[in-house]
Amino acid sequence: MLIVTARARPRTNQVRSLLREYYPAALHAFQGKDGGLTRPVARVILAMAPTPAKAAKLTLAQLRAGLKGSGRTRAFDTEAERLRGIFRAEYARQLPAVEDAFGHQLLALLKQLDAACQAADDLAAAVETAFHQHTDSEILLSFPGLGPLLGARVLAEIGDDRTRFADARALKAYVGSAPINRASGKKHFGGRRFVKNNRLMNAGFLWAFAALQASPGANARYRRRREHGDWHAAAQRNLLNRFLGQLHHCLQTREHFDEHRAFAPLASHLQAGAP
Repeated sequence: MLIVTARARPRTNQVRSLLREYYPAALHAFQGKDGGLTRPVARVILAMAPTPAKAAKLTLAQLRAGLKGSGRTRAFDTEAERLRGIFRAEYARQLPAVEDAFGHQLLALLKQLDAACQAADDLAAAVETAFHQHTDSEILLSFPGLGPLLGARVLAEIGDDRTRFADARALKAYVGSAPINRASGKKHFGGRRFVKNNRLMNAGFLWAFAALQASPGANARYRRRREHGDWHAAAQRNLLNRFLGQLHHCLQTREHFDEHRAFAPLASHLQAGAP
């Protein structure tokens, strides 16, 4: 989904901008969902009803057929009822001839969006296949929050030359998760790095965010940092810093990630403070 969203973004922005002009119901129906207008169901329904007038005439049977045709596998009746309620609600409307002109433009853009989404799906499948063939893939996949696509992004940026980074500190500095510490007399300053691999840092934030639900230790570390005054981004950066140290160790020793060892100091601290 990350690749689909990124590669299809220009076409998606064009579709969204066009819908704002004449079809607010479509934005209401699909904008808040994961994937938004790039979702297959959104593209299928919009192709069936490219104007508000046609959308308002869709029956529950037609909506259910469209949902099934888009690949949806459950809750057809509930979603069909929701969509029909949105499409038949009161919105500001354009003149019929203007709506029809906008509808033709939307259909043309949807063809381009479909092509972009299909190309992104093909690329994602190729990336996943190539990633699983790499000798480091199982190690990266053992980390919470890393799937095949995000793991491939991380691997592509750090490379597979294990002599590239002398130690974990070098890897952390390259990513930009390690803070910069300066001291002058009695003054001490700790700040974030601005010279870094921005692509890897972006992937790292996604990794840290996904790990909050996949790893109890990661979630506890993040919560502890927030309780001690860190902003969300700073707490995520600290968690990523921890993961990168573990990743460097695992790649060097050919070991898989171990939740207990990675967050053992925190677990000991929590147990010591427990009643």
